[in-house]
Amino acid sequence: MAEWRIGRGWTEAELEDRLRRAAGLPLNFSLAQTEGTEPQPGWNHYFSEAVLTREPPGAPLPNGPFARAKVGIENYEFSDPEIVTAHFDPSVPLLGRRMLLEIKVWSLHFLCGVVVGAVRNEVRNGAATFGFRYDTLDGHIERGSEWVLLSKDLGSGEVRYRIEATWQPGQFPNWWSRLGFWLLAPLYQREWHFRAQRRLFLIARYGSLEPPMPERGRLVHEGPDVIFRVRRVRRS
Repeated sequence: MAEWRIGRGWTEAELEDRLRRAAGLPLNFSLAQTEGTEPQPGWNHYFSEAVLTREPPGAPLPNGPFARAKVGIENYEFSDPEIVTAHFDPSVPLLGRRMLLEIKVWSLHFLCGVVVGAVRNEVRNGAATFGFRYDTLDGHIERGSEWVLLSKDLGSGEVRYRIEATWQPGQFPNWWSRLGFWLLAPLYQREWHFRAQRRLFLIARYGSLEPPMPERGRLVHEGPDVIFRVRRVRRS
């Protein structure tokens, strides 16, 4: 089951030790359960998408918004550390990389393992696409897969970011953490999606999580228009 703490996280040495242990953990579900366009009974589906910005038509610019957002995805910078912090060794190739996701709910910290099970880096059907899928490991408080995908329409130059997850509850350390998950998870998951879209928007447009200061006397209210959908499938 997931390791958890109240009010604090883990030291660097502890995280290195847990990451070594995660290398031997199996998935806590079957990939066949999350494949397909329709969620199977008992599985939930979360989806968010936003247009981050636009580039000139054609291949992504070498140092443009798509390239900046691509680095942000590979380094997991889209995730707000107030909700989920990713711990990993950046020297390990993306495909097959093991990560520890520190999930924070109020003062509770849960440490959960995932592995990058697939990577897309391709140009086809008029679009450039980059992203990865991570799969949950034994002991995670959830079971399932999540895709994070960046794409550029080569005709219009539109740069779009998509997050899509198929999941169900996993292993919890006690009954009250499971109850709390059911009560709070929808709020936290929705907030995480919106923040992830906003963070990658800033990275793509400015190369930083801090937008430039506006001219004196001007207000700035900018960010992507986010589509967010949830589909819960009852058990058969």
